Amino acid sequence: MQNEWILDVLTDLRTFAHQNGLTTLAEHLDDTRLVAASSLTSTGEGLTGNECRTAQAAGHNTRGAGTRL
Repeated sequence: MQNEWILDVLTDLRTFAHQNGLTTLAEHLDDTRLVAASSLTSTGEGLTGNECRTAQAAGHNTRGAGTRL
């Protein structure tokens, strides 16, 4: 869990973008956070089981690059 801080940074950036009317950027940061979480998950870090299920329900691959849902 040593690299999970990046998820907090991306969340803070997304919040800033949303609060300042940068809607497209906020949406891209949401996607970027999911990619980062997926990468951390593939290395044994990242989203909890509940967060993974939520992301998968939204159609996001949380198993790492090159894997199938």
